[in-house]
Amino acid sequence: MSKKIVISKYENNTHFTVHVYDSYNQEHHLGYYKHLDEEDVIELEESAQEIWSNEVKNEPTLMEKAIKNCIEIDKKNGILKGNRDGLD
Repeated sequence: MSKKIVISKYENNTHFTVHVYDSYNQEHHLGYYKHLDEEDVIELEESAQEIWSNEVKNEPTLMEKAIKNCIEIDKKNGILKGNRDGLD
């Protein structure tokens, strides 16, 4: 995965929201900004570099593990095949 900084419009185009993604595609929210000037961008880049230099892959939560196990059980028992909705 690639590392990236995403700046997007938020709240009817009145604010910017800033997210950083690390190499594990984990999202880190850096905040909301009404205006982004050069100093803000430099600060965001420094924050992103700090996140990227200290990144650690998060272990799956107990809920994520349980959902994954349920899906595997459903596949094993054939529950996810041949449904009318065509979402198999």
